[in-house]
Amino acid sequence: MEPTTTRDAWQQAYARVESGLRAGGVDVIATAASLEELEGRRVEFLGRSSALTLLLKDLKNLGLDDRRELGPQAQALKAAVEQKFALRHAELENAADGAALQKDAVDLTLPSLRPPRGRLHPLTTTLSAIADIFQRMGYSWAEGPFAEDERHNFSALNIPDDHPARDSHDTFYLTGLPLLLRTHTSTVQIRAMEAQQPPIRIVCPGRVFRHEQIDATHSAVFHQVEGLVVDQNVGFADLKGHLQTFLESLLGKDTKTRFRPSYFPFTEPSTEVDAKCFFCSGAGCPSCKHTGWIELLGAGVVNPKVLSNVGWDPEKWSGFAFGIGVERVAMLLHGVPDIRDFYINDLRFLRQFDEDIA
Repeated sequence: MEPTTTRDAWQQAYARVESGLRAGGVDVIATAASLEELEGRRVEFLGRSSALTLLLKDLKNLGLDDRRELGPQAQALKAAVEQKFALRHAELENAADGAALQKDAVDLTLPSLRPPRGRLHPLTTTLSAIADIFQRMGYSWAEGPFAEDERHNFSALNIPDDHPARDSHDTFYLTGLPLLLRTHTSTVQIRAMEAQQPPIRIVCPGRVFRHEQIDATHSAVFHQVEGLVVDQNVGFADLKGHLQTFLESLLGKDTKTRFRPSYFPFTEPSTEVDAKCFFCSGAGCPSCKHTGWIELLGAGVVNPKVLSNVGWDPEKWSGFAFGIGVERVAMLLHGVPDIRDFYINDLRFLRQFDEDIA
């Protein structure tokens, strides 16, 4: 193909473009104050209609030998301009990043913002406090299933077949299954006695279920901590000593107690334990119903029939058992008048107990 542009004409055009760039065109690249301004100048010097681009396009109109000689010269000029644009682009980007960091700068010496923290439920702290005292007294922790059979919940505990506690108005029975929701954690005591040989010293904390009418002092779901000690020559005096030690650890060294006769099928003799009201020191107040005493737990010497039911010789072994309502203790310790407050998940109520876990 015959050339349409002479070598001399192209070189003259090249000289004009190079001179124009040196005369100030390229220098303005370094003065661009923003990325937007720099992009405008890039289009001016390197765009499709720029003098440098048209010069490069005109190379194709030269002869082959001229293209081979003059082409690298024109490409070198273009590369020099592109390098200046790249350097200024990097400078402007770094400056923009620095400005953004300065704008959003965080003073690392300032105290951090603490996220909201969780808190232990007052029933959890009360249950832990009770269990901790007994564990320090040498008791082991035992647990069992919520769904139980009648033997572990009633029969093995010497509860008669006609006892009202077996009726559906007191106990939740599972439809279609020979099971019920345990009404006390004494079921765990039976399972522990079946699984090992005496001596035994355990506490059985956990949730229990009863068909109760829910009100300020009753709930269909609540928590108990039951204890069991079986050994040789264990009697009522040992029971009193253990419970007195426990109550003094829980309520204070000055705690006064009294033991009243009672009846439970699984203990004989049986007793209910009261503590002198620590709100009024026995003078009488609404918390103790003006009696000066607050009922805390039931207890007694293990009935020999219960020992026989699990295959233990009642002539050789004896023991005592007790049961504590966790909600009742928590209500007394924290001055909570309504048991339902523990289950409504009201943060205003729960925040009162932040100090308990601080």
